[in-house]
Amino acid sequence: MYDIYMAISNFLESLPQNEIARYSNGPPKHGVPFTGHPRQHPVENDKLILIYDPVGVNPMVMEFKLADVLFIEELHAIVTETGEGIPMIKLWMRRGSRGVVLEPFEVDEPIRFIQKNREFREKFLK
Repeated sequence: MYDIYMAISNFLESLPQNEIARYSNGPPKHGVPFTGHPRQHPVENDKLILIYDPVGVNPMVMEFKLADVLFIEELHAIVTETGEGIPMIKLWMRRGSRGVVLEPFEVDEPIRFIQKNREFREKFLK
């Protein structure tokens, strides 16, 4: 548990300080908050993974660019049923920036999946 917390703390400290420090008087008015468990992106160092609602019914994996992070608040850790602590943060992202939601799906009919994806993309781009 301590190793995970230290790794996440070290990762948060490596975020671009010049962009975050200017909001030391509280969260920015033009930011959008996301609460979750942060993880370092496994491949791209300029991105962050946020596990939204990690112990809830509908957890979601989100990906953001570090350059779009405006402010970070450390929150109390969530404790699972097994007693494991999960560090939580509130991440304030630049309004209008783009994030990616990694969504699981059941392998079924490729045509149906492609159509749903196309509808979602058209809705997102409007």
